[in-house]
Amino acid sequence: MAVRGFFVRLIPALEWLPEYDRRWLPRDVVAGLTTAAVTLPKAMAYAALAGLPVQAGLYTALVPAAVYAFLGSSRRLSVSTTTTIGILTAAEIAAVAPGGNPAQAMAVASTLAVMVGLLLVLASALRLGFLANFISDPVLTGFKAGIGVVIVVDQVPKLLDLHFHKGGFFENLLAIVRHSPETSLITLAVAAATMAIMVFLPRLFPKVPAPLVAVGAAIAASGLMGLGAAGVALVGTIPPGLPSFVLPDESLFARMWPGALGIALMSFTESIAAGRAFAGTGEHRPGSNQELFATGLANAGGGLFGGMPGGGGTSQTAVNTLAGACSQMSGIVTAASTVAVLLFLAPLISLMPLATLAAVVIATSVGLVSVPELNAIRRVRRAEFIWAVAALVGVIVLGTLPGILAAVILSLGFLISQANDPPVYAVGRKPGTDVYRARTGEHPEDETFPGLLILRTEGRIYFANAQRIADKMAPILREAQPRVVLLDCGAVPDIEYTALKMLVEAEERLRAVGTELWMARLNPAALDMVQRSSLGPRLGRDRMFFNVNRAVEAYLARQQRP
Repeated sequence: MAVRGFFVRLIPALEWLPEYDRRWLPRDVVAGLTTAAVTLPKAMAYAALAGLPVQAGLYTALVPAAVYAFLGSSRRLSVSTTTTIGILTAAEIAAVAPGGNPAQAMAVASTLAVMVGLLLVLASALRLGFLANFISDPVLTGFKAGIGVVIVVDQVPKLLDLHFHKGGFFENLLAIVRHSPETSLITLAVAAATMAIMVFLPRLFPKVPAPLVAVGAAIAASGLMGLGAAGVALVGTIPPGLPSFVLPDESLFARMWPGALGIALMSFTESIAAGRAFAGTGEHRPGSNQELFATGLANAGGGLFGGMPGGGGTSQTAVNTLAGACSQMSGIVTAASTVAVLLFLAPLISLMPLATLAAVVIATSVGLVSVPELNAIRRVRRAEFIWAVAALVGVIVLGTLPGILAAVILSLGFLISQANDPPVYAVGRKPGTDVYRARTGEHPEDETFPGLLILRTEGRIYFANAQRIADKMAPILREAQPRVVLLDCGAVPDIEYTALKMLVEAEERLRAVGTELWMARLNPAALDMVQRSSLGPRLGRDRMFFNVNRAVEAYLARQQRP
């Protein structure tokens, strides 16, 4: 039983496939086909975004989706590739193989996918799933917004059929303006028609897959009107048939591991966020370490068959969910649909205009720049809005891969900043109650007690923030000049040794000027530390209290003594 349990945890399909409810099959088939209609055009567009032949996108929609269906813990997550991963892959290809031919680009992308997969599997083995929580939502929002801006500028030349040597963001922006008189009007017309379908069709007919209609219309127009002969750049020949097995280029490992690490982080972050967001009521949330393992093998498998790095996408997972997906079977149907496209529709796809793919990318990437979400962050907390803007600017100025590193550093920096700057405030009692709250101008009626200063701080007290807490307490103590300082420790889970040593020294200084230190509401871990130090015997039971109210009563009773 223990061995079976291990394999069931490792391969969730061993549990859900034998228990599969056949009544779900029609809904899973419809959901899988609907998701394929949206995912396949996008996958091809994201491959083009990365500078790859479109078949690389189809391979990424095939193998990773099939692998994840058997190993993933989310019933509805749709796995192929995403806008963010596409632009990160493009940056890595441009750095490793600048000006390379399509074969070189595919070799780089497939090797990168294998590396991303291995890093994710290693992270799963080390139980590092919790690291996904170290990128704050505001920083991730800013990072994605920056990616959206970069993608739009990157794809505009394809909409206009402009050709120039690409450089940094601002260099490309200036080149677009400079070369705009060279715009191909017929290419622009194709792009505009595609964009119109992508924008207006979902509003008029929400259930119709706009990317599929846009791509189908463009292929039909290309074949009927001879757009290729008229000067419109087309996708070109696509090798028919299923992908073949390819080995990664080991010589690239040393050069690409930083980029692979960044893509792995984004792949996992996007996947776990989408999987958890669309978990059904009463269902288990996707396990972070299992998702690392599943997306890792999905990436490695895709890379071994010519795919690019991938992960779970929010928009395609939303489509899968709204179409009625009940289980991972919908992912298997999506993969089967990709097989059908590769076997039978490759000649038609070769007629697709590149401007159509660029329009699909832009239409789906604009949503990354979420102005309402940025405004919501600004309204709630200005400091976190600044972090979001910093991440956005970092991507634009530094580039995508340095930008994701900057986003991680910002998140960790913000976390450290919060932990090392805990609040410290004086407390008063709400009249007629046993409720003690921060003294503010909003509640001037709160009770205080002459000679007694009640101070409260929050969070773990440790070596990095102990001095900061002392610095915040000092001016309050100077102003109050109390006979007794009562520390309310109810929101302090633990006191680290260095911080406890500083607290002992503070008690000595207070005692030297005739002030007593009392403590109340010590949590078990903090109480144990205090009692094992020299502070415990000094305070004794007379100066440590179960709650603040008992401490106040003891102080008032002492004041009444003659």
